[in-house]
Amino acid sequence: MSPSVHHQVVIVGGGSAGITVAARLTGGWFNKLDVAVIEPSDKHYYQPLWTLVGAGVFDKKVTERSEASVMPKRAKWIRDAVSEFHSDENAIVTRSGQRITYDWLVVAAGIQINWNKIPGLKESIGHDGVCSNYSFEYVDSTWENIHNFKGGTALFTQPSGAVKCGGAPQKIMYLAEDAFRRAGVRDKTKVVFAAASPNIFAVDKYRVALAKIIERKQIECLFRHELIQIRPQPKEAVFKNLDSGKLVSIHYDMLHVTPPMSAPNFIAQSSLADKDGWVEVDKYTLRHTRFANVFSLGDCSNLPTSKTGAAIRKQAPVVVANLRAAMRAAPLQAKYDGYTSCPVVTGYGKLILAEFDYEKNPRETFPFDQSKERWSMYLLKKYVLPLFYWKGMLKGRT
Repeated sequence: MSPSVHHQVVIVGGGSAGITVAARLTGGWFNKLDVAVIEPSDKHYYQPLWTLVGAGVFDKKVTERSEASVMPKRAKWIRDAVSEFHSDENAIVTRSGQRITYDWLVVAAGIQINWNKIPGLKESIGHDGVCSNYSFEYVDSTWENIHNFKGGTALFTQPSGAVKCGGAPQKIMYLAEDAFRRAGVRDKTKVVFAAASPNIFAVDKYRVALAKIIERKQIECLFRHELIQIRPQPKEAVFKNLDSGKLVSIHYDMLHVTPPMSAPNFIAQSSLADKDGWVEVDKYTLRHTRFANVFSLGDCSNLPTSKTGAAIRKQAPVVVANLRAAMRAAPLQAKYDGYTSCPVVTGYGKLILAEFDYEKNPRETFPFDQSKERWSMYLLKKYVLPLFYWKGMLKGRT
């Protein structure tokens, strides 16, 4: 094992949450905090745009930048991956065997995509009609399938449990349906949404609006249906009805899969995890419930809200404010109310901007009814939010 190194603050993860927190902690000419970020990847992605990449609007290259370009200059980048937490010793062991100790820890390691959990998915993803927007590697295959679709059954899935942006599985469905209509193949196409959830959206205001769009687009919804197997040769997707327990096989000509997701294994197997594997934090202060010098935010935490970049934007200032307060042994006064946002693209040039809190109450930003489809909100997602992300959020400015 390599000699131990020590940092005042260690951030696990160099994605949206980790970089945003690092930027806020190291900003200002007077700032003397010793901050290290552990991140193995040399690439950083703006993943919310993958919906539009999969719909043929953007080239995926516009979503990719080097990790070095987003890493705050005053943060120490440790290009390694965490393998073990030794929280009682304020220590981390990395994949390379390095031991890193800390005074304060921020866990922002994102979410793990489990491609292998569905038999048949890993070997068929990216070809034979099977695609997914949930990977930079495979997102091009979504547009190839949509663009070349000649009719038949287009099947879209959503698993049980938490996923990145709970609205994303249905966004690409609406865009595909729009593309089929434009290509003149909609009358030869059956669009099916098979989801483990009990309804189309968790917040009533937006659920009602989306139900009307589904009716207008003549999309068949199979709720409480979990994808459990793909049979690529006969092109069959096997679902389990979560209410009856019965298995249902559906033929597909195109299959967009939202894969099962979970907390990263190195977190789920650690003392930081709750019973489901997520980092266990107080949902208001974002401080760990058992380790007072540990905070967590973003997808790897057990915060009971949708896992989105918009949620991280609101969580990061709370983590930073409360971390600084804890360093002074002061009360943690910053509170996170569960705010999250899901820009639901309902077609080319149409978007419903869903914003809500822990109580599933709408928390809308604009002075109009955001449950209505709007061209302006589509432009917001397409042009404004990416700029906001790269130039604002990751710089610790917003």
